[in-house]
Amino acid sequence: MSKALTIMDLRALKGVRQISFVQVAREEEAIAAAEAGMDMIGTAFIPERAHFAAAVPNTHFQYGLPWGKHANATEALRDAMAAMAAGAQSIYCGMSPAVVETLAREGVPVICHVGLVPPKATWTGGYRAVGKTQEQALQLRREVQDFENAGAYAVEMEVIPARLAAEITKRTSMLTLSLGSGGDCDAQYLFSADLLGENRGHFPRHAKAYRNFAAERDRLQAERVAAYREYIDDVNSGAFPAMSHTVEIDEAILVNVLDQMAQD
Repeated sequence: MSKALTIMDLRALKGVRQISFVQVAREEEAIAAAEAGMDMIGTAFIPERAHFAAAVPNTHFQYGLPWGKHANATEALRDAMAAMAAGAQSIYCGMSPAVVETLAREGVPVICHVGLVPPKATWTGGYRAVGKTQEQALQLRREVQDFENAGAYAVEMEVIPARLAAEITKRTSMLTLSLGSGGDCDAQYLFSADLLGENRGHFPRHAKAYRNFAAERDRLQAERVAAYREYIDDVNSGAFPAMSHTVEIDEAILVNVLDQMAQD
């Protein structure tokens, strides 16, 4: 069985081959991704997911610090340490370079975030590509440099023009993780819900669905309703329970019990 890739292993892959990375929301997704041979698996560091890393010890696991939970670097560091203790090999932190520097100084391998950062999207015009103007492109380059100087080992680049992402990748020692930022980054990153086709309505342009779990879930829901209806019909008609669903008692024992009950 393969071993989880360390930070040193991942950094050695820069410019050698693409790294596969998926964000999961369920333990069974993490287990399936590990079994498939995924290089990196990530999820939010929240109580109900704190055991995910232990379920996939042979895959590099990343916990993300939830946006808005931490008011300062000390709080973020405390949670980052807890996530590492829970089995994470690296930590996503969407906060400033100053916070990232505090984590990195203590040896926490940090993934930072530039481009379309959803909680900060109001600054860049909403949920759209970032870096299409000269001003934004140069600002992205400065942000990447600031995070690199702060000690981050990787940067998630979300919905950045592919050619710009490629040039930034050439100019940073950090691993670049592409979420809709082209194939020349060091890693490709998708959300499991998009990859499995679980979402309805808007589907991100940068994502690719390899299955249609939404349709499968609809089919299973229809099967649930049908099964419940059949059960109700059986209860009403007396078809359930049948003899095969019940437990028998010896006739002689039952007669004796009934005699005893009659005397009570």
